[in-house]
Amino acid sequence: MEGNKQSVLAQRLRALRQARTWTLKQAAAATGVSASTLSKIENGLLSPTYDNLIKIAAGLELDVAELFTASDAHMGTGRRSLSRQGEGRQYETPYYDHRLLCTALSHKRMMPFHTRVKARAFEEFHDWSRHRGEEFVYVLEGEVQLYTEFYEPARLKAGESFYIDSRMGHRVISLSKEDAVVLWVSTHADIGEE
Repeated sequence: MEGNKQSVLAQRLRALRQARTWTLKQAAAATGVSASTLSKIENGLLSPTYDNLIKIAAGLELDVAELFTASDAHMGTGRRSLSRQGEGRQYETPYYDHRLLCTALSHKRMMPFHTRVKARAFEEFHDWSRHRGEEFVYVLEGEVQLYTEFYEPARLKAGESFYIDSRMGHRVISLSKEDAVVLWVSTHADIGEE
């Protein structure tokens, strides 16, 4: 992750924790992410996985996007957020370069990303990704391979998509010469949960 982008998350996480007057140990208890991992994130030494971002946001009772920027107060009904071409909050992991879209709203039930898939092999991942919620991925460019713990791997090319229960372990890699590009929409709460 580039220093400037990472420092936004690092500074925001530290400020959110300190605003609650929490120690790292208290933040770890609230989020389910170890104190040492939180410390590394706050000091810009570690780029958290999306699964850890979800845990941190849930523990702080925030939307994932609010980890990168303060959002306006909850606006009730009639909400709207726009992302113009090239806009969005960048978030890079070892496997994916995400651009979070429509980040101005808080308390969203889904999080849309424009994602470049960098991973090229199943073995690059340390573990399955899994979290509460559901995911929809539409391949915009290139070809990807979806691995899940209960199904055979599936190849998807531009114009094809998948929808999964995110509690099932999953990984996505690019099969293309160039990184594949996808629209990735993830919920971070069970459907019907308030």
